[in-house]
Amino acid sequence: MNLTVAEENYIKSIYKLQDGNDVVSTNAIAYELATKPASVTDMAKKLKEKKLIDYEKYQGISLTADGRKIALQIVRRHRLWECFLVDKLSFSWDEVHEIAEELEHVRSEKLISRLSAFLGNPTSDPHGDPIPDAQGRISKSQPLVSLDKATARRLEVAGVSDQSSALLEFLNAKGIRLGTHLDIIERYEFDNSVEVKIRNQPAFTLSEQVSKNIMVKSL
Repeated sequence: MNLTVAEENYIKSIYKLQDGNDVVSTNAIAYELATKPASVTDMAKKLKEKKLIDYEKYQGISLTADGRKIALQIVRRHRLWECFLVDKLSFSWDEVHEIAEELEHVRSEKLISRLSAFLGNPTSDPHGDPIPDAQGRISKSQPLVSLDKATARRLEVAGVSDQSSALLEFLNAKGIRLGTHLDIIERYEFDNSVEVKIRNQPAFTLSEQVSKNIMVKSL
């Protein structure tokens, strides 16, 4: 099915927002895409005609099976390109999102298949998000918890829930990236900040705002 870049962006945004929910509001999509609710309504009518979403006025939007399949293809392309940019072209994890936003619209299945094979068929991207396989399946991994809620004392960084350049640059400056081992030194009830230590470096404190966006698993 031939879709415009705008249509693909809407489908990907609905997929992201629908996570765990039955339907997504037009206002939520408008906010996500920095557009007007009226524009979302116009696009919803087009996507409904193509049988990619279920949509009734005032009742929210959800992806059909075909819509979800396309969304997973877009997500797969985006996350594979992020892997390529980081692993093969030495971009840092805070630089790749916007470039991958453009590359994700290159639809050649042969290219994406070869890209995945070239990268060793990775199952997660540089931010720890799972990469769907060619059939749209996502492998089950150990459930992650945010650093502010982790109970174990020894942890491994396995993802970030906020992928803004500002946060990723901050984590880079602190020496925190995927696979980094953190020791919890202290939690402070006053402001929910957490003191952590990385190997032989001096301990430092992370705010609640930062720690709730760092996804970890216990060691």
